[in-house]
Amino acid sequence: MIETHNLTRHFGALVAVHGLNLQIARGEVFGFLGPNGAGKTTTVRLLNGVLNPTAGEIRVLGMDPIAQGPAVRRRTGVLTESPALYEPLSARENLLIFGELYDVPPDVLRRRVDELLEMFELTARADDKVAGYSKGMKQRLALARALIHAPDILFLDEPTAGLDPEAARQVTELIEHLSQEEGRTIFLCTHNLVEAERLCDRVGVIHRGELIAVGTPEELARRIWHGHGIVVRLGRPLPAEALASLKRLEGVAQVEVENSDLHILLDQEHRTPAVVRALVEAGAEIYAVRPREHSLEDIYFQLQANARGGSA
Repeated sequence: MIETHNLTRHFGALVAVHGLNLQIARGEVFGFLGPNGAGKTTTVRLLNGVLNPTAGEIRVLGMDPIAQGPAVRRRTGVLTESPALYEPLSARENLLIFGELYDVPPDVLRRRVDELLEMFELTARADDKVAGYSKGMKQRLALARALIHAPDILFLDEPTAGLDPEAARQVTELIEHLSQEEGRTIFLCTHNLVEAERLCDRVGVIHRGELIAVGTPEELARRIWHGHGIVVRLGRPLPAEALASLKRLEGVAQVEVENSDLHILLDQEHRTPAVVRALVEAGAEIYAVRPREHSLEDIYFQLQANARGGSA
């Protein structure tokens, strides 16, 4: 669906995107993560043929956005961070106008508008002026507008930014429906790492225009933290001597104490029983032992720190 090879874009001396290589499959929810100014929005514009690259190749739906930009954009939908709606008009009128711009046949368009208004829970206010809508309603309308022509790929830029928790949850559930029930490919740019972890099949992390990592959160965690991590919940603090002995055990690479927990990094998973046995023999009160799971937030900040330190 989306493929880039050494995609690069300069703005004068500024390198906004450098050597970007991506492959995104049909039906995938792909999270594109990075700080402001990292190159996320520039990448979306390149993929939609709004900007021409300085170098590199792009294929979207088998087409070249440079030479076939209008054809690509007829099959993609874009939700920007601050979508511009025609606020003096109603939701229905907004959708009809954009459907006509995309040449949706009139008989199909009327039905499509009604379906989207119902899907996004806007039917009751469909003929009210958008100026009177809440921020969450406007965001849902903007998402409906991006879908009016039934695009194959949906580009979403901070779809829940500025929304209250209830409105953000509604938008997130709609994205899940679009990916899981309708099979749409979604390219999600977001700072909300919890949202990305919930929605995305894979993520790519960009730093100063360069893609520094791509994969599932599990794959990225294994690349960053070699070995097997466990968390041991203790009933009381471990004596200093026992802690020192634990660190000397074969296969123990790292031990960190965090409140009543021991975070232990092992070279291999099969070392776990020996570590637990040694702790029991040292008099430790063990309440629980579980594998250490790294959140997408842990992974993201570690990757960005590595990149800043030049070790990525």
